[in-house]
Amino acid sequence: MAAHGRPALRELFDDSPTPHIAHPPRTHHRDYYLATDGSFREDGGGLGVVAETRTGERLLRLAVADVAPDNNVAEYRALHLGLDVLAERVPRGATVGVLLDHDDLAANVNATVLADGARSREAFPTVRLPPATGHHWRGIRARIAGFGGLRAARLDSDANPAHPLANSPERYAHVNEESDRCVRPGPDPLEGGEQIPPPSRADRNAGD
Repeated sequence: MAAHGRPALRELFDDSPTPHIAHPPRTHHRDYYLATDGSFREDGGGLGVVAETRTGERLLRLAVADVAPDNNVAEYRALHLGLDVLAERVPRGATVGVLLDHDDLAANVNATVLADGARSREAFPTVRLPPATGHHWRGIRARIAGFGGLRAARLDSDANPAHPLANSPERYAHVNEESDRCVRPGPDPLEGGEQIPPPSRADRNAGD
């Protein structure tokens, strides 16, 4: 479990696996953390976005009604929206930890991050996109390239802070009226302290 008192999104990120990526704890720390979720219903769904600094200061929340053709498109739209809004409010070169409850989307994000930083893409998993998500995926990839570092973690939907915002956008519409602001991440309170391996490394044998 994460340390007691650690900011909410950071705690969730540190406790969640990051598909395709195993990394030392020092690289697991991010400047900002972003949780997104998309919901689909025949009568309309929604997009939910929550972002915090590494010290736990809330940067933004969004609960937007949306009509998507299916759940996959809703999830990709939500991440596209979240990255667009976050990019407008954080310094260029900031590092970001993304929380998603969609397995394939989290895997696609991390596979792309790895491939974009490699000389050859042959060693990395192929990104397969669900139908009708290509436009949003291009926007997501463009935003990924604009940050100093980004990786995605996978968590259950009932633990995703963006889940209620996406599923009941009318109920949470008031969060959209929160002030627009840019927030610096501030000094990392855990820098130089004990480093606990994230789940992507914690269970590996010492000789691996």
